[in-house]
Amino acid sequence: MKHKIVFLDRKSIIADIRAPAFDHEWIDHDKTAPDETLARIQNASIVISNKVRLSADILKQAPSVKMVAVCATGTDNVDLAYCKANGIAVSNIRGYAMHTLPEHVFMLVLALRRNLLGWREDVKAGLWQQADQFCLFTRSISDIHGTTLGLIGQGVLGQSVRRIAEAFGMKVLVAEHKNTATVRDGYTAFDSVLREADVISLHTPLTPETRHMISTREFGLMKPTSLLINTARGNLVDEAALVEALKSKRIAGAGFDVLSVEPPREGNPLLELDLPNFILTPHVAWGSRDAMQIMADQLVDNIEAFAAGAPRNVVV
Repeated sequence: MKHKIVFLDRKSIIADIRAPAFDHEWIDHDKTAPDETLARIQNASIVISNKVRLSADILKQAPSVKMVAVCATGTDNVDLAYCKANGIAVSNIRGYAMHTLPEHVFMLVLALRRNLLGWREDVKAGLWQQADQFCLFTRSISDIHGTTLGLIGQGVLGQSVRRIAEAFGMKVLVAEHKNTATVRDGYTAFDSVLREADVISLHTPLTPETRHMISTREFGLMKPTSLLINTARGNLVDEAALVEALKSKRIAGAGFDVLSVEPPREGNPLLELDLPNFILTPHVAWGSRDAMQIMADQLVDNIEAFAAGAPRNVVV
């Protein structure tokens, strides 16, 4: 069988992608709008998507599709229930960001704990030049050594974040699932993690159960000196509640790499925050060149395994 492979959003990956080692036709599209998706996947047997949504309504009109190769770890853009019910294999990429994303997490943590943005503002404003001594003490600086990191999610990325935290001398608490009565060995009750952690870092998928898992109630449990870091999915956090928590100084700061809608065509309350204790980056924590090349290589590995009849990294 000659496979027709269609990559719907090739521009989202900056990497060299090798040709699969089997008979195939490969078609790249830099990006794909919702109203273009169906036409592009019809007659395709393998569809590659990073973020292009593949709903049941779309997939049922493209019966030739036998595999969805998600060029990312998150699969919330694919209707997994439909794929499972209709024999469509779905694979994802695993572990590719185990260095780049944790490094981004600690870039945010260090910048916030050490008030990097505030110092930059003061130097630009000429305050150092006007100081009466060699240093400037207009901002506070807090170390991370000896503090507590609360991990919500302990997959490959969470474990990598944990190793870096421990190297910094942090104590690490891993949160049990929210609203779960039984706490497993090695885990800490969800609410206890919120109360005890100085830094909380999110590394869990977006599901109906995890949507807005951090909202007004949860901010009320956190220390006023704590930081919230989100490099996972925007909708894990109630953004309106986060704005209020920051403005009211309910928490000390936040570092986000994700928003509820991306790109934020119609604005977002987090885009309007101009605070030295809030850092927003444009969903790039995963995107080092090294990580993207690992992703590209694994993508083709997944496709070749499927074509050989031995699917790997199977989600459904």
